[in-house]
Amino acid sequence: MSGSLLFSQFMGGFTTAMFLFLIASGLSLVFGVMRVINFAHGSFYMLGAYLAWQGVTWFQPLLGSFWLATLFAASTVALLGAVVERLFFRSLYGRDELYQLLFTYALVLILGDAAKFLWGVGQLSVSIPHGFGGSVHIFGTAQPVYNLLVMGIGPAIAFLGWLVLNRTSVGRMVRAAQMDREMLDALGTNVGTIYTGMFVLSAFLAGLSGALVTPIQSIVPGMDVLIIVQAFIVVVIGGMGSIWGTFWGSVIYGQVLSFGILIFPSFDLFSVFALMAVILIIRPWGLFGRPLT
Repeated sequence: MSGSLLFSQFMGGFTTAMFLFLIASGLSLVFGVMRVINFAHGSFYMLGAYLAWQGVTWFQPLLGSFWLATLFAASTVALLGAVVERLFFRSLYGRDELYQLLFTYALVLILGDAAKFLWGVGQLSVSIPHGFGGSVHIFGTAQPVYNLLVMGIGPAIAFLGWLVLNRTSVGRMVRAAQMDREMLDALGTNVGTIYTGMFVLSAFLAGLSGALVTPIQSIVPGMDVLIIVQAFIVVVIGGMGSIWGTFWGSVIYGQVLSFGILIFPSFDLFSVFALMAVILIIRPWGLFGRPLT
């Protein structure tokens, strides 16, 4: 097995990991701060993809239409997240996880049917943005420029998220809401505003991930269900509420899947689920998470 082949598999796994990190980070954030299991998070990802296609169609004559469409898609999904949080999720805080799963799964069905009604059931695709369609040669392998861009976006967002959560007053408020919501509310802080902000940010990241994946993946109904399962695996591996845990959980997932396809092509998904099962047995709260109190 050549070194160039191994490096190519590593880069492919890292690309997958960064897409997963963008969506899983929002999922982890919502559960870590708000203690809400949002199964509809994958639907925000799917809507981000469809809205990016719609935005490219609208903005096509303009220079940088893909990036305008990406911003449009992520912002629109974030706005939808704000509406959903204010109207529906407020009643789920502190409720049993079963109610959360049932409601968010119902939201998956509603948003899925809405997407089919608006965009149909056929496959849609978006071209790679201008200037990012070529490839560069690294260690004897041709690496797409667009994939390298995504590989850079993931760590940048991870570092920025860690910086905000650990080095700013806003981050301190978020961590305080995570540890003791009642005490923070008693001190006069509007916890509802913090929760809305976290949910909006989570939806924005999901929409951003969906928009960025469109040049390399077809947009089809049902893509939300597949991605949410992968995102939950990442969060379980890394630990709920941990930015770096989600990042490294994504990297581990991407590499196990990539090399699993190379070594055991018939058992690639089995290797990922087996890894998750082992981690749940050894550390039920994840590699970088903390036990829930």
